[in-house]
Amino acid sequence: MVKVNKGNGDAGRLDLEHELPQAEDESTQQGSSTTQPSQLEAELENLKAEKATYLDRLARLQAEFDNYRKRAAKEQQDFRDYALADALKQVLPILDSLDRALKTENASTDDFRAGVDLIDRQFHDVLSRLGVEPIQAAGQPFDPNMHQAIQMVDTDEVADNHVVDELQRGYKIKDRLLRPAMVRVAQNNKK
Repeated sequence: MVKVNKGNGDAGRLDLEHELPQAEDESTQQGSSTTQPSQLEAELENLKAEKATYLDRLARLQAEFDNYRKRAAKEQQDFRDYALADALKQVLPILDSLDRALKTENASTDDFRAGVDLIDRQFHDVLSRLGVEPIQAAGQPFDPNMHQAIQMVDTDEVADNHVVDELQRGYKIKDRLLRPAMVRVAQNNKK
């Protein structure tokens, strides 16, 4: 039974605070109770499958991000390690000129030689602090990764396929070749 509040101009409105809802038909109640648990189970299975998909996607994204982070850190380190390579290539000819000037035997004065000696030492110290190392060549076995053969020399004074002398010094920065050493290589002809 529905109570109608007839006071205060609320004609035809239900008193919802004091009324209970009408009972559903028994046949509808029984039909929905049999389908409701199976629907809930199906929905639960769908949610579990969706959860597994999301967890798998999350794990893959985390792994991908971790790989990206490692790759970016390595690229930054490589950039820092080798950023000076182009600038150093510009400085190396100056160093070569100083090395050649020091090898001349007719230096005009002792002061000139001392000054050039000092500049040479300073250049080598700076390059050493920057991680640039000269490549050892004279007397070493020829290494095509570190040496650039300019000439083959027939000689018995040096072992076959060894560097006779260095025409231009080579350099490497850390483990990377900056410039190969230009060398003459011994060739022992055995007749």
